This record gives sequence, structure tokens and C-alpha cells, in this order.
Amino acid sequence: MLISVLGTGYLGATHAACLAACGHTVIGVDTDPGRLELLRHGRAPFHEPGLDELLRCGVENGQLRFTDDLGETVGADVHFLCVGTPQVAHGDQADLTALWAVADALAPLLDRRCLVVGKSTVPVGTAARLRDRIRGRAPAGDSASLAWNPEFLREGHAVRDSLEPDRVVLGVDSDEDNQLLREVYADLVAHGVRIFRTDLATAELAKVSANAMLAARVSLVNLLAEVCEASGADVGDLTDILGADPRIGTHFLSPGLGYGGGCLPKDTRAFVARARELGVVDSSRLLVAVDEVNTRQRVRTVELADSLVGLASCPRVGVLGGAFKAGSDDVRDSPALAVAQHLHDRGALVRIHDPRATLNIRRTNPDLEVVPSVEDAAAGAELLLVLTEWPEFAAIDPVDLGRTVARRVVVDGRLVLDPDKWRAAEWELHALGRAAPRSGY
Repeated sequence: MLISVLGTGYLGATHAACLAACGHTVIGVDTDPGRLELLRHGRAPFHEPGLDELLRCGVENGQLRFTDDLGETVGADVHFLCVGTPQVAHGDQADLTALWAVADALAPLLDRRCLVVGKSTVPVGTAARLRDRIRGRAPAGDSASLAWNPEFLREGHAVRDSLEPDRVVLGVDSDEDNQLLREVYADLVAHGVRIFRTDLATAELAKVSANAMLAARVSLVNLLAEVCEASGADVGDLTDILGADPRIGTHFLSPGLGYGGGCLPKDTRAFVARARELGVVDSSRLLVAVDEVNTRQRVRTVELADSLVGLASCPRVGVLGGAFKAGSDDVRDSPALAVAQHLHDRGALVRIHDPRATLNIRRTNPDLEVVPSVEDAAAGAELLLVLTEWPEFAAIDPVDLGRTVARRVVVDGRLVLDPDKWRAAEWELHALGRAAPRSGY
């Protein structure tokens, strides 16, 4: 099947490569020359394990190509819309500018029966408006159908989530559209992946609702952690106990600095904004509180650092982690980077290290000093903070690192360090959700 993917950012590049790996002929379309140059050479413009190999294979065998000419997609059976829907600059709503633009550019080319499929995360009700807009501009008229097929990709696991998903959601208006999408995902259907057929609105809600649920879970466990910290309880034992309950489980039950990235924060806020537009005001306050708790984790971390070293005195502070999560170089709405910037703004001399996100940190936060190693970040530091859960940080030898710092004081913002091991190496270890250690190290 000939398929076009419009937009080759994180979602689009991954989706295009995985469709090609399933045997389809795929044309990826974008307007960014630098991004296209990388993709044409089989390289992703971001870090995602396993994606470069898929891209290279698809390009080399001719199943996958990239262009800036939308006209080359004429004749495609299916067009996937994978453009970004970020938060608007001065509000909580989703910015759909790119989505409307690509739909308006595509519609005049649709002169035959085809299916346009939205994968971008949008407010409920967008798909119906987009369907009517495309049909009003397409030469094929009602023969140009629209479906919604939300993505559920986790950064760092996107290839696996595409090729071995736990579910596929198809929001369709007809049996014909449903059958065509099942043919697109024939490999997944053959392997027994659960397929949910539903309407457009429910498909739109599927992704934002999942993110809202996950965001609420993270904020709730951080609220429990704050109570543990105040009462002297052990949040690690508490989450183990909660996770043993099959109704709760262990996923997203790790307290710490909170969630970030390009999805959970903006999708939760956009969900609230859309709910209020629909008149669901009182109930939406729950998710407002979820966002407030999440943001407070960053403030609490900065306050803890200030209490330990006095930021106004210009202490040297080493920060380990800038990406919003391990396995990614994404720094969008990164809690780690937000804390590092606040420390800098309040007077600390910050050195930050991340295994993958160096270039993005330098691009978004040019006044932070980015260094190439853990040892460089820790050299002469009066305080060390671990703010992204990279396994490299969990594996640090606290004895060796203790010879590098000026003071052995560490804040574990992700609960990845072994407290007994670090305290045995004479470090004063602090963590959100755990009672403060006795002084005297």
C-alpha cells in the first residue's frame, strides 16, 4: 500500500519507519530542510533507540523516502497527519495551526477515493471539524474520508510501541474506512493485537484521557511522598505495598521530580481547557490540581537545594540530567532542566551533564554550563542533584565521586540512588518523599 506521512517529527518519523518495516511504501513529507537531510540518510533527528536502523533499512530498500513536495503524495491510499499540536503561547489550549495548515494544503490534491488519518493529539471535536473542512476543499468531495488513529508512543520505547503495541484505536465513520485501516495494520492484526473500533470523538479522547490518568497517578504518588517526608514514613516501602495491590500495580508509582516532556503536561492542560469549553468546569478542577502538584515538585526541589547550600551565596552545584526522562534527548517541559535553570537564576554556579541531551540543553538554555561527564559536573560541587533517572547515574560509585566534590551532599530527585550505599560512603543524601537524614556526615 502507498502511504504518506505528513510531518516527520518524533511521531511522524517513527510512524513512517515502522510502516515501511511492515512492507508499505511510505512517503514522509516535511518543510524542515535539516530534518529531511538527516532522514534521507537514514538518521533520526532525535534520539530514539532502534529508529536509525529502521530508517536506514527503509531508505536503502526503497520502501521509505522523504520529500518537501506534498504533490508527490498524490495517489497515496492513506495520508497520516502527524504534525505537532503544542500548547499555545499564552494559554492552555492546544495550538492546531500546523494541523489546519497541512489539511488545507492536502485537501486540493485529493481527487480520488482515499483516507486521511489523524494521529496528532487534539481536543475532542477537532476530527469532525477537520473532516468537514477537508471534504469542502477536496475535488473528491465526500470520497475523501477521515479517521482518527491516536498514537500511544513512549519516548525511549517508540519503535516497540509501534511494532508491538498493546492496543490500536480506530475512530472511523464507515466499515470501508475500518477495513482499510485494518489492512494498514495487517501485521498487527495477524499477531493478535487488540483493535478497538470506535467513533471519532472517542478516538480523540483516548490519548488525552490516558495521559490525564497517568498525570494524576504521578501527582498522587508525589502527594503521598510529601506526607511521608513530613511524617517520617518511608515512601519506598509505601509504594511497594501499594504496588502489590493488583488494582493499583507498580507502573507510574515512583515519586520524585514529576512528569514532563512534550505530552503529559500540555495534554493535561489542553484537556482541562477543552472540558471547560464544553461546560465541564467543576470536575476539571481535579486535573488543575494535578498540574499544580506536579509543578510544585520542581519548586520543592529548588527550595531543598537552597536550604542545603544557600543559593544566594553562589555555590557550585552539579546537576545530573537534563532530559525529561531517561532514554530520550527531549528537553520539552523537562523538570530537570527547569530546576537547573532556577538554580542558576537564583545564583548557583551550575554545571549540568546529560548522556544524550547536550545539544538540546545548549539550544534551549544557553546560559547553563553543559559538561561532558558526571565527574565534570561534580568537580568542586557543594551540592549534587540527580534529576533524570538514567541508569548511568544509578551506577555511580559514590566513593570515587566523593573524591571529586567539595561537599558530599546529594539530592536524589528520582529515587534512583541506593541510600545505604551512598550514606556508607559518607554522603548526606536527601530525596523528596524521604525524611531528612541526621546531620553529621
